[in-house]
Amino acid sequence: MFTGIITELGAVADLATLPEQDAARLTLHAPQSIAGLEDGGSIAVNGTCLTATDIRPEAGTVTVDVMGETLRRTTVGALAPGDRVNLERCVPATGRLDGHVVQGHVDGTGTIARIEVHGDWRQVRIALPPGLGRYVAEKGSIAVDGVSLTVSAVSDPSPGQDWFEVSVIPATLAATTLGARVVGDRVNLEVDVLAKYAARLHDYDRAAQAEGARA
Repeated sequence: MFTGIITELGAVADLATLPEQDAARLTLHAPQSIAGLEDGGSIAVNGTCLTATDIRPEAGTVTVDVMGETLRRTTVGALAPGDRVNLERCVPATGRLDGHVVQGHVDGTGTIARIEVHGDWRQVRIALPPGLGRYVAEKGSIAVDGVSLTVSAVSDPSPGQDWFEVSVIPATLAATTLGARVVGDRVNLEVDVLAKYAARLHDYDRAAQAEGARA
């Protein structure tokens, strides 16, 4: 479990694709994040929860295995050596929940549609992939590339035209990859897990009512 508070800007050292296994092996330079990290431990990379498989403290690197499902659902497969990435270690049970509950289970990728600069901060509009708009609410929480943010505006319900906006403060722009994002960039999105459960229960209730009406 994570909170969406980025603790280190790491860098991609290598991404080795393994097409015959529908997988890839990602190596990161992350000297701060590997302190105390053990093989099998979890680390979030741009909001994607991955498992450490090879930690090398002398080099300051950690390697993680990435399965095909993750490559298809996230932006991990598009990373290249030298790319900066947002990193977060899982939060201990006694830790502070400074952001919101983030599982590291990316729901899909959005596209940055507009960036408005207002002095030192930015208002960013992100186009949502089909199906995610129902889970995003104004003043609700969302993780963008693993960064916990508050939704400041949403589009009216319109299939295929869904978007949301976030206001990003200077500290977040400096401490995460969001400061380097430009229009057209793809970003990993994780919606609030409570919204997903509520929507699922609603769908089951509607299905049960429809079944009862047919009986």
